[in-house]
Amino acid sequence: MDSEIQLISDDDGLMVIGNAADVDRFLVSEGLSSSKDLGPRWLKSVFGAGAAVAQAGSEIAENSGRWVKLTPKSAELVKKWGLRQSSKTGCSTGVLKGQKGQIRGFVEFVKGPRTFLTNPAALANAAKLMSQVAMQQSMDEITDYLATIDAKVDDVLRAQKDTVLSRMIGVGFVVDETMTIREKRGRVDETMWSKVQDAPTAIAETQVYALRQLDAIAEKMERQSKIGDLAAAVREAESPVREWLAVLARCFQLQDAIAVIELDRVLDASPEDVDAHRLGLRAARQDRQELISRSTGRLVARMDAVAGTANAKVLLHPGKSPAVVQSSNHVAIGVHDFHELLGIESGRRSSEARRWAEAAAEVRDRALETGAKGVGAARSRGKVTLDRAGSVKGKIAGEIAERVRRLRADEAEADGRAE
Repeated sequence: MDSEIQLISDDDGLMVIGNAADVDRFLVSEGLSSSKDLGPRWLKSVFGAGAAVAQAGSEIAENSGRWVKLTPKSAELVKKWGLRQSSKTGCSTGVLKGQKGQIRGFVEFVKGPRTFLTNPAALANAAKLMSQVAMQQSMDEITDYLATIDAKVDDVLRAQKDTVLSRMIGVGFVVDETMTIREKRGRVDETMWSKVQDAPTAIAETQVYALRQLDAIAEKMERQSKIGDLAAAVREAESPVREWLAVLARCFQLQDAIAVIELDRVLDASPEDVDAHRLGLRAARQDRQELISRSTGRLVARMDAVAGTANAKVLLHPGKSPAVVQSSNHVAIGVHDFHELLGIESGRRSSEARRWAEAAAEVRDRALETGAKGVGAARSRGKVTLDRAGSVKGKIAGEIAERVRRLRADEAEADGRAE
């Protein structure tokens, strides 16, 4: 008997459906060891309840569903099998067939009575399920992120006098509670929805407030010109930036939770609108990512400028400049990690604090180059001016030698202090 695996892919992940043993073998053979079991209710989520599941047949009912987060590796798999994209759902689908225990055959499209890919409603529901799984995966990652940076979001919010931010704590409790009930019931009814339908306003207002706080920190950096003031401002910014990023992460997490609840509510009330609503939520999520990216990107740009300023003044401030660069890197790297968490592209690399000796060597090399050019120009004027040029050369060389001697002495003294 042939083995058959059904594949559905969207921008976030790949769903693999088939006999549990075949699915496991397929994932292992493709090097996709990390996958999420969709659980026993996945079939009901796709086909709905009652007769629809019965019509799917006992063979499909026995199948396993697993979800793999879309990474460069799993994305290559989608290309490898040449899945076909649906213009309506935006998902790519296909059926892999092969001998029992082997899924090496070919890709079929909308063929065979056992595939549910021929059922538009089922495919739309599968896409909805995949979106929910992807958002729940993101929510779990944010929970881990907040634990890793040890950021107490509630403490940050309580410290603010703004009533909107205080209300955010209560909103979080209600949303978390509704998600727990949803997990137990497997659906979202009108009563559950009524608890959270006003939550997006409070979450959005908190998000805007946090972004304004980050903008204010960036603006404060721009106003500093003295290296001492800059060092203090950057050092003081490290903790607030981490805290406001944590608040933004919590906002994003709650917005994803609301979207998960919304999709279940739409499925319960207007199943024919599920696919359009899913696409709308995806677009709104991308808009939030872009908004956050613009604001945090400005902060990173400011930190890069701060590092550049500190590096330029390292000779005059050999103690403070490296500290400024280090603090600015801490902030920028924190933003970079935050971007990765939210799926925002970030190409920022940390600046390196230049050693005082490196900067001194640049000055020395520049002086030597300038001296050499001066001597060359003098020689071209002829023998009469050559003697004068030789005098200038001797003077320049003497000054450079003295400068290098001082630089080396200072460097040796700095190394001695470090030991």
